[in-house]
Amino acid sequence: MSIEILLRYVHFISIFTIVGALVSEHLLLKKTMTRFEIGRLAKIDGIYGLAVLVLLAVGLTLWLGAYGKPTEFYSNNPLFHTKLTLFIVIGILSIYPTVFFIKNKNGDSEEIKKIPNIIFWMVRLELLLLFVIPLLAGLMAKGIGIMD
Repeated sequence: MSIEILLRYVHFISIFTIVGALVSEHLLLKKTMTRFEIGRLAKIDGIYGLAVLVLLAVGLTLWLGAYGKPTEFYSNNPLFHTKLTLFIVIGILSIYPTVFFIKNKNGDSEEIKKIPNIIFWMVRLELLLLFVIPLLAGLMAKGIGIMD
């Protein structure tokens, strides 16, 4: 098995992990939650964060490393830059929910906390933006957006 195939496999698995974690967060969020439930969300969010770091490391390796397509294939494509921008925006959107989960997971496990509405909207927006990225990747794979 070549290094490129292994890298692409890890890239896809991390994408699936990110989607699964975000969907799980969305489905588990409620207007009020116990600290125990928030702790569960914090663990899922930790998996999400780890998958994002793996995706970033592998993605940078595929882009800038000596594996697969040349660096210019990505660097000269505005769709690639759009994908990167969406990835960064998703990362920025994830900061507040992550901090909220970490801050509110400890204490009496049965204590009920109100979840701010903005967290619901941030997770939903993250999911929406995340589902645009594969479309851009598919267009890139077909050579759309390449500027000579």
